[in-house]
Formats: sequence, structure tokens, C-alpha cells
Amino acid sequence: MLPNPSKTGATALMLLAMLAMLAGPALAQTKPDPGKKLYCWNQGNERICSDTLPAEAVNSAREEFNARSGLRSAEVQRALSAEERADAALAAAQAQVDAAAVETRKRTEQAMLSTYGSEDALRRVFTERTAIVDNNIKTARYNVASLREALATQLLSAGNKELAGQKVPDKHAQEIRQRHNELLAQLRLQAAFEQQRQTLEVEIGETLTRYRVLKGIVPAADVPAAPASTQG
Repeated sequence: MLPNPSKTGATALMLLAMLAMLAGPALAQTKPDPGKKLYCWNQGNERICSDTLPAEAVNSAREEFNARSGLRSAEVQRALSAEERADAALAAAQAQVDAAAVETRKRTEQAMLSTYGSEDALRRVFTERTAIVDNNIKTARYNVASLREALATQLLSAGNKELAGQKVPDKHAQEIRQRHNELLAQLRLQAAFEQQRQTLEVEIGETLTRYRVLKGIVPAADVPAAPASTQG
């Protein structure tokens, strides 16, 4: 008896379907996971690549690749140290301050134009500050001169005692040391006040120059560039 063609075709289709079902899991297992990654990093002078990232390499700079396509998917920089994080935070804060300073300067310049009708009026803004600094310098110089004179007198007295073969009393020697320390402190103050005065003069000059430029009295092109600051 000849086989029924319709039944034979149906049987073949069923067999193909069963084979596909059996082969499906195997194909799924061999197909690369589209989310799988490969990691490559340097360990000393050695280049290491792996499909897993060990704990000791988590903070290292590395490249990440798609395991299926082989294409680089990411580049991760090494983790910053505590000092580097602090430096980065400081740099970010400084950038924020600098940006705020630029905005403040714009507002200050507008206020300068609307408030001060002449250079004399603008100079008067600095009068009080100048007077305070000048008074500090005057006081420091007076104190330095007085302390220097007193110290010279004490040293002369101690020297005369030693030349006469007498012992300089401990109290006298202590007073000389104390007077010497006071003199050094006053000299530091005097130097600091004089530096403040110089800085103030520069600020006044720069403010007046900027005022003249904003008023159109002096073209901006004629203003010399400020010298680069140097750190000792």
C-alpha cells in the first residue's frame, strides 16, 4: 500500500519541528551573551585581558570590550587617590570662585560707571584703607625704633658689665632676649604693612585704569598687560 502523501508530509514537518526544539537550547548556549565584556589592564609591565575583573584591578585604568563584537565599549580611568581627589575638589572650587569673580567684576564695573562721576570720587573710596595702612606703618616704624634703641641700651649695659668682669644678671639677659624677640616681631609687622601698602597702590592703579577704559578716556588697546605673577 502506497503511503499517503499528505500524511508523509505532516510527519516530516513534525520531525523537523522536534529537531528544531532539540537544537534550540544548544544554539542558545553557544551564542555569545551580548552583554558579556572583556577587560584589559596593565599590571606592572604586563598587559592582562580577562572576561572577569579581579578585585585588585577594580581601581586600575582599563579598557572594556564587547565579547561578541570585539569592539571597545568603554575606557575607564584609574581611581584617584585621596590626595588627587582633594586636589580635584580644590581645583573645582577654585574654578567656581574664579567664575564668580568674573561675574562680580562685571557687576562692580557697572556700579563703578553709574556711581563715580570722576577719578577723584573713585579715589576717595580708597582714602580710608590708605589711611589705615599708613597709620599701621607709622606705628610699626615707631615701635621698631623704640625697641631698637632700648635693646642697644641693654646690650651696652651688659657689655660694660662683662668688660668690668661682672656677671650679667639672668634677669638682664632674659630682658635682652625678650626685647630682641619683640623687635623681630615688629620688623615682621612693619614689612607686612609695607607690603600691604604696595599691594594697595597696585589695586588703586588698576582700578583707575579700568575706570578710564570703561569711561572711554583711554582705549583698551593702550592699556599695558599686567605682568605675570611669580611665586618664590
